[in-house]
Amino acid sequence: MQVYEAPIRDMRFVLEELHADDGFGNLEGFEDFDAETSAAIPEEAGKLCRDVLLPLNATGDQQGCRIENGVVRTPDGFPEAYKAFCEGGWAGLTAKPEYGGQGAPHSLGKMVEEMSCSSNLSFGLYPGLTNGGMVALDGYASEELKSFYLPKMANGEWSGTMCLTEAHCGTDLGMLRTKAVPQDDSSFLVTGNKIFISAGDHDLAENIIHLVLARLPDAPEGVKGISLFLVPKFLPKDDGTLGDFNNVTATALEHKMGLKGSATCQMSFEESKGWLVGEPNKGLEAMFAMMNTERVGVGIQGLGVGETAYQSAVWYAKDRLQGRSLSGVKNPEGPADPIIVHPDVRRMLMTMRAYNEGCRAISAWVSRALDAEHAAKEPEARQRAADFVALMTPVVKALFTDLGHESAHLAVQVYGGHGYIQETGVEQLARDARIAQIYEGTNGIQALDLVGRKLPDRMGRNLRSFFHPVSNFIEANISDPTIGKMVGGLQQAFGALQLSTGHIASKGLKDPEEAAAAATDYLRLLGFVAMGYCFAKASKLAAEKLAKGTDESGFYEAKLVTARFFFERLLPPVAAQFMAITSGKASMMDMPAEAF
Repeated sequence: MQVYEAPIRDMRFVLEELHADDGFGNLEGFEDFDAETSAAIPEEAGKLCRDVLLPLNATGDQQGCRIENGVVRTPDGFPEAYKAFCEGGWAGLTAKPEYGGQGAPHSLGKMVEEMSCSSNLSFGLYPGLTNGGMVALDGYASEELKSFYLPKMANGEWSGTMCLTEAHCGTDLGMLRTKAVPQDDSSFLVTGNKIFISAGDHDLAENIIHLVLARLPDAPEGVKGISLFLVPKFLPKDDGTLGDFNNVTATALEHKMGLKGSATCQMSFEESKGWLVGEPNKGLEAMFAMMNTERVGVGIQGLGVGETAYQSAVWYAKDRLQGRSLSGVKNPEGPADPIIVHPDVRRMLMTMRAYNEGCRAISAWVSRALDAEHAAKEPEARQRAADFVALMTPVVKALFTDLGHESAHLAVQVYGGHGYIQETGVEQLARDARIAQIYEGTNGIQALDLVGRKLPDRMGRNLRSFFHPVSNFIEANISDPTIGKMVGGLQQAFGALQLSTGHIASKGLKDPEEAAAAATDYLRLLGFVAMGYCFAKASKLAAEKLAKGTDESGFYEAKLVTARFFFERLLPPVAAQFMAITSGKASMMDMPAEAF
């Protein structure tokens, strides 16, 4: 049984309490989002996700999408749910007010994003991709394109996609063949084929705005010759009504392992009219603005699925009667005890809970930085926020999706044989979660981005945005009588991270394969140190609240227990990854290819 109730109290804790002193200062432009409004938004979003989106999750998985008369049809209930989503103003929650959006901070937007991913990830992809498209257009499109297209995208009438991948090339975009021929009216005719295009076609919005990577006739080879084009499915008239079909066709739907309610299309562009976004041959810069937004969003997908997996497993563990507690009967009126009494079931549930709370804490930290990057009053704070976002984007994408996938599989294990069959719904979570480790750049690529680009960038400046607050917290709290033991564990892991960073920096300069061989282990180590820092801060806050007296003692006591589990059970093995990081590349690179 898929169970989900938005964890609003924890969301508010990490945003309003845990990261209230994140050092980014007061942010400008969010004056309309006072405490009352900021509290109402997640409450209303939680109702929509629980009552409208969650009931459609299994339906979407069972029915999937289909092509009828050249149009992709989404599962039953999806069009009506999308209409309700848009009418509620959720499509443009974080979009700028000048384009009809609400201008909410990213920190609130990420809460809502997590909820939609938890309740129905397939559905959440449709507005999620539109949001990424709006980011790219807002940053790089002409004023004319922005003023015409963004209002329709912000209210959900038009949706968006990103069209990168071609059958012969995935991550290596320098090999793409789609071409764009300039016309006398400043438009371009785009011709080519793309695959794996999420939301490439559907019946939710009246028009679909594709952002397409293509080559101009005189473009240089490789990635330096890629441009970005806005190509609508239907050519809009000057008044915004729809005109002619633009020869943009979904030629097939991919038959996938999961996310079956999301239309993943093979797309054909046949002299489709489009407009240049940004400068010629610099399309990757604009597209990466969208991709980086989407990478954080994909990380949130992992967290969202992990939360539903956890809640569903808790429900089952309390309901399923089997065996007796090793410490004595706990349910004397029944034939057996609920399986939540068993230590190994508790181990799985606590692991999932700690993963979710740790990832949510990092998510709030990063989303605060996303806001500060543009809205902090001090230039220094804006720069530090930008450095932090750059460093943590690959960590959020890779770590959250790895742990979300692990949580989904733990839920299947808690359900036992019932988890392996479709009726209970948790096997869908395991299938849905798997793609998040792959798309928007596989998690291995995220690790390479971290060690190959983000660490050495500007002599390690990105890393200082993370190292400094962690180091300062350890120094200030290592002797704290309440959390000193936790801080000691954090100090040990942080020391391993520092040594690993130095090892990668020194070895990587001489041999890039050495850094690449350590990349995945290093990303996980950095991510768990970040979670440890958040759990230690949360414990300090919880202990202070309990000492002063609070009517939410249960919430804060649970925070302390979860943090203790993280430090005692989950952090120590990760710190030992220092040994793997420093072992070098030989054991994986010395094997001849023909011996595999």
